[in-house]
Amino acid sequence: MRSISARTTTALAAAALLPLAIAGCGQGGSETANAADDGTIQVVTSTNVYGGIVEAVGGGEVEVTAIVNSLSQDPHSYEATVQDKLAVSKADLLVENGGGYDPFLHLLADDVEMDHEYIVSAVEISGVAPEEEAHAEEGEHSEEEAHAEDAHGHAHGSFNEHVWYKLDAMADLAGVVGEKLAGLDPDNAASYEDNAAAFVEEVTALQERAESLHADAEGKSVAITEPVPVYLLEAAGLENVTPADYTEAIEEGADVPVAALNEMQELVEGGSVAFLAYNEQTEGPQTQAVRDVAESASVPVVNFTETLPEGGDYLSWMSANLDSIADALKS
Repeated sequence: MRSISARTTTALAAAALLPLAIAGCGQGGSETANAADDGTIQVVTSTNVYGGIVEAVGGGEVEVTAIVNSLSQDPHSYEATVQDKLAVSKADLLVENGGGYDPFLHLLADDVEMDHEYIVSAVEISGVAPEEEAHAEEGEHSEEEAHAEDAHGHAHGSFNEHVWYKLDAMADLAGVVGEKLAGLDPDNAASYEDNAAAFVEEVTALQERAESLHADAEGKSVAITEPVPVYLLEAAGLENVTPADYTEAIEEGADVPVAALNEMQELVEGGSVAFLAYNEQTEGPQTQAVRDVAESASVPVVNFTETLPEGGDYLSWMSANLDSIADALKS
């Protein structure tokens, strides 16, 4: 749903200005397939969500660097550092969200001439994006000029890019990661396959839990401050009724029009929604205003984040999210 906004444009520009000398350290072409000298596969992910999934599949055979790894960071506006570029230059495998969410990682990969065979895009795997958008990143990120054009004109308005909240997509991602790791490290291929299968089994159990909420969710709707958890909410049988103009402005990092903010506040205050889904990680005055209305109207507020909580893992995080949804539906 997010077009590349001003805050993302700034992040892209900052990444483009990183010292080019590091590119000489990159593992371009076939060299990308060589694991570290000690046999450990080096993986860089855009966020710790994907880092956690890679660790679940790779076990002790992988070393993961998650660039955005704190609840205090906003992935949408993250500005890559020299250290990030160095990590990418040494990586055997990259895992990104894609879909315009984390373009800084793809830009760094292109700067160090990384083979795109070793760049895994969760959006592409999920299948939620129109084909022309899902495969557009290679062309968009091939040159700095293309970035500038994309930042001003290419909208990702036809799909929700927050696919880590789409459980079946993450099960598919685990399988692809297992295949990539097996290609890099054939000696441990069976272990990667087993780990991926175990992860998929756990995700399937989460999907069943989400479906079990349908009875309590029947006929109920929710409002959201940002469409981060929409896939999980839909899996639980809930309808998102947030005003489109409100969502669009928040997604663009723009000020919400007064009429849209009023409509959102009236929706929440009216008590017709089961709860307000709230993204704490990108909180601002206009989302806080909606939360204040919800709390005043005794409408439950369920907090969601874009990255893993400290010390958490993907499966326990999603399980806790489902617990929160279930509790709100019963309140």
